[in-house]
Amino acid sequence: MRNHLLHAGLCLAITAGLFSVAAADTETPAADAPASPSAARLTPVVRIVNRACQSTVNIHTEKRQKSLDVVFSATRGGNKINGMGTGIVVDERGFILTNNHVVQDVESIRVTRDTGEQYVATVFQTDAKHDLALIRIVPREPLPVIPMGTSSDIMLGESVIAIGNALGYESSVSQGIVSALHRDVTAGEDQEYKNLLQTDAAINPGNSGGPLINMDGEVIGINVAIRAGAQKIGFAIPIDDARLAAARMFNVERTNNLYHGAVVRDHKRGSLRELLVQAVKPNSPAASAGLMPGDVVVRVGSTAVVDGADFERAFLDRKATEKLAVVVSRGGRQESVDLELAGLRPENATAARQAVPSTLPTATPAPSGVRADRVWEHLGLRTNPIQKNDARISGLPYQGGMLITEVRRDSPAAQNGIKRGDILVGLHSFETVKENDVLYVLNLPDFKDLATLKFYIVRDRETLFGHFASGVK
Repeated sequence: MRNHLLHAGLCLAITAGLFSVAAADTETPAADAPASPSAARLTPVVRIVNRACQSTVNIHTEKRQKSLDVVFSATRGGNKINGMGTGIVVDERGFILTNNHVVQDVESIRVTRDTGEQYVATVFQTDAKHDLALIRIVPREPLPVIPMGTSSDIMLGESVIAIGNALGYESSVSQGIVSALHRDVTAGEDQEYKNLLQTDAAINPGNSGGPLINMDGEVIGINVAIRAGAQKIGFAIPIDDARLAAARMFNVERTNNLYHGAVVRDHKRGSLRELLVQAVKPNSPAASAGLMPGDVVVRVGSTAVVDGADFERAFLDRKATEKLAVVVSRGGRQESVDLELAGLRPENATAARQAVPSTLPTATPAPSGVRADRVWEHLGLRTNPIQKNDARISGLPYQGGMLITEVRRDSPAAQNGIKRGDILVGLHSFETVKENDVLYVLNLPDFKDLATLKFYIVRDRETLFGHFASGVK
């Protein structure tokens, strides 16, 4: 039985002020003058919560109820469903880490900070297998980033704090201990978790995506699930595992059609936390810059680097040929090299990339007949491209689409309610403007590992979506 959770916590804003006892013959202080809490009340837990709440956000979502006759999750006249969750700020530019199940298939995302500021968020990248996602807001000023710890030295029984949007009670705080390590949990037919932390800190639905924090004020886990019918049995994704997933989601190959050519590895053993260069691809920007296996990356541009997530996010919003100073520790001393990102070449495509269709690889394409046969074989579709000015999609936010001209009986497409005349506008996380875009998704290196393959179609000028089950090949 699947139960999603996020930790909760009362975010305490500590207001500085003056406290004085007025003598009988002195003027009484203004009634609204704030009083400072005593030193005894400003405990380590209070200080930790105060700092963590600045980087923890409450998430509210909205989506349409699923149709009863097809698996589309957005149909005309469907009832709206409100959802909730939590997230943590992992980059000052507005990138927030949360659980994938918090934002999966939603139509709108609203983020509220502990200050009361509200933002509309968009999904940046997702990792359904590990139930993690990155969403993004455009903040009015740089956001405070929550301090990151490590799950490599977590001790059984150590004290932890959970913060989250528990049952809609925003920014709720609870405290407990680490109850167990390395739990494997099955949550329904479509989600399995490995190596989870177990805690007795109070976690409720809405806590999903929130932080589990140690007594150093560092995040050591992302709250993800609770045990139905039990009390004080909650689970969190270890932060080291979550950071590995975040690095993949931040990767410039996936997000910006660029690459650096450095193969890096997180090395975390308690207080020792560093990023090692494991290999450098020949003729890559990293090779040209002079990066070497064994280097420890210290900084990229203005971003201090502790792990792969830091390394990858340092390249966000950068352009090809833009020079970035990469500081490494080599042979006991620090050296700086200049690295210029390059446009992604097909032979360097080691990870799935989110890219506009015009930039999808076209090197050595299969003959059109072979492409059409493959799409027919795997999905059961025959399609023809249409332009963005076609009346059937004009005014909609698409660069074009693939008009479905035939659907094979008993195919994955037919089983999911797709019909002749529908327009395929997206597959997985990619737009589908031409046939080669569909083929590109079928050729993704991690295609076989996808639990589901999401698709988007336009029917009667309304966008619908659904999922092909795993194993569509």
